[in-house]
Amino acid sequence: MTVNIPGVLAMAFFYLLVLGTGIWASFKSRRKQKECSATGVDMALLGNRSINCVVGIFTMTATWVGGAFITGAVEMMYTPSMGLIYALVLLSGYSLTFITGALVFAKPMKERNFVTMLDPFQIKYGKVITTGMSVVSLLLDLTSVPATLLSLGGIMSVVLDLSRSACIWISAAVVITYTLMGGFYSVAYTDVIQLVLISTSLCICAPFVLMNPATMDISQTLMNNSLHAPWIGQPDLKKTWIIIDDVLFLALGGLAYQSFHQRILSASSLSTAKTSCFVASFLLFVFGIPSILLGAAAASTDWNQTTYGSPSPFERGEAAMILPITLQHLTPSFIAIIGVACVAAAVMSSGDSILLSAASVFTSNIYKNILRPKASDREAHWVIRASVVVVGVVGTSLTHLKSSIIVFWFFSFEMAYIIIFPELVCVLFFNISNGYGAVMGLPMGMLIRLLSGDPLLGLEPILHFPGCTLENGVYVQYAPVKTISVLTAIVAILLVSLLASVLFNRGVLPEKWDVFKVTTQKLPVPLTPLGGVNKEDPQCSTPMITSSC
Repeated sequence: MTVNIPGVLAMAFFYLLVLGTGIWASFKSRRKQKECSATGVDMALLGNRSINCVVGIFTMTATWVGGAFITGAVEMMYTPSMGLIYALVLLSGYSLTFITGALVFAKPMKERNFVTMLDPFQIKYGKVITTGMSVVSLLLDLTSVPATLLSLGGIMSVVLDLSRSACIWISAAVVITYTLMGGFYSVAYTDVIQLVLISTSLCICAPFVLMNPATMDISQTLMNNSLHAPWIGQPDLKKTWIIIDDVLFLALGGLAYQSFHQRILSASSLSTAKTSCFVASFLLFVFGIPSILLGAAAASTDWNQTTYGSPSPFERGEAAMILPITLQHLTPSFIAIIGVACVAAAVMSSGDSILLSAASVFTSNIYKNILRPKASDREAHWVIRASVVVVGVVGTSLTHLKSSIIVFWFFSFEMAYIIIFPELVCVLFFNISNGYGAVMGLPMGMLIRLLSGDPLLGLEPILHFPGCTLENGVYVQYAPVKTISVLTAIVAILLVSLLASVLFNRGVLPEKWDVFKVTTQKLPVPLTPLGGVNKEDPQCSTPMITSSC
C-alpha cells in the first residue's frame, strides 16, 4: 500500500493549525501573566483562574468530546448488542457529569480555592492519604493516554496508509509541544479550534455516508434490517439495571478526573463555571448526533456493493475499526481525509487535558506539598513542564501494548468510579470521614468489583448477585455491580471512620496509636500560595493555592 500523499499534506496543515494556535496562546499567557503579576505556576495550571465563559464552554465540552468518544459512539451504533440504546447511555452519562458537577461539586471546589481535586485530601487527611490518591490519579491519566491515542492510530493507518506507530508519535509530539509552551491557556484555546474542526468535519462526512448508493435508508433499518442487526440495539428489560449502572458509571465516574475539575477551577467565577457545565451538557448531544448517524449508516450498508466487499466488518471482527472503514469505503478520498482530521483534533483535545491534569496533580500535591514544600515558583514551573513530557512519552510508549487496550479502559474508567469518586464524595461532604476510613475504602470497592467478575478481563465471578446467570458458558451479572462496589466503598469509609473516631475519642484505644490524629479536632490548615501575587491589583484573580498540611 502506498502512502496517501494528499492526506498526509492535509493532516500536516491541520496539525500546524493546532500547533500555531497553541503557540499563540502561550504568548497570550505570558502577556497576561505580566499584566497581572501572576505566578508562572498559576498561569500554567489554571490560566490564572480567568478563563471566560465562551472559552470555558469550549474547553469544558472538549473534556469528553475526544477520539474515544467519537469512535466509541460509532462502534456502539454498529454493534448489534448495543446500538442506539447504548449510544444514548454514553451521551446521557457524560452529559450528567457536567450537570452533576455544576450542581454539586462546583461550589465547594471553587469557593475553597482549590488547585486540584486532591487538595481537600491534603487538608483533611494529610500527606500519606494524599500521596496514595495522587498516585491513583496519575495512573488513571497515564493509562488514559494510550487509550486515547490508539483510536487515532487505527484510523490514520487505515485511511492514510501510514504506520500506526508513526501516526501516534507525531500526534503525541504536537500535543506535548503546545501544552509544554502555554500550559492551560494553550490547552483551552486549542480546544476552541479542535471543536470547530470536529463539528465541521463530522457534518461534512455524515451526508456523504448517508447518500452512498450502498447505504439503505436508516429510518427503515432502525427496527428491521436485512443486512445487519437493527441499529436500535437489543432492548431487553432484564438489562435495565445494567443500563442504569452504566449511566451512573459514566456520569459519576467522570467526576473523579482532575481534568474536569481543572476546568471548573480555571473559570473566572462560580457562575461562569456552572454556565460552562450546563452548556457543555447540551453540546455533548449535538456533537454526538453525527456519530450516531455514521454508525446507523454503517449498520445499514450492503458492504458487498463497496470496495470493502464481503463479509461485513462485524463478521470479520473489525467492528472497532468501523469509523475508518466507513470513511474509506463510503466517502470520496478527500472527505475521508477531513474525517481523519476530525478524529485527530478530538484526540488532541483529550490528550492535552490528560497531560496537564497529571502535571497538576504531581506538581501541586506531590512535589510542592510533599517532596519540596519550599520550592520556588520557577522550580515548580519546570516540574510542570517535565511532568508533561514524562507522562506524554511514557503514556505514548504504552500504545505498543496493543493487546492491553481493555486493561487501559479498566484502569482509566472503572478505577476512577470505584476508587476516587467514593473518596472524593466523603472528603467533601461528610465531616465524619477520616484517614482510617479512607484507607479502608481504597481497596474495599475494588475488591467487590473484582469478585463480581468481568468477562472482558476473563474474570469469573465469585460473588453471584441476584440475576447472575450462565449464558454461553459465561456468567453474566445483571445487577449494577459497579454501583454496588461504589456504595460499598462509601459505607466502608463512613463506618470505619465513625468506629475509629469513637474508639480513640473515648479512650478505648490509646492516643499514641492514632496515626491520623482523629482525637484532635483541628480547623483546616490555611492554604498558602505557591508564589506571590499582586493582591492590590483588582484585575488579578485569587492566588493559586495548595494546602500546607
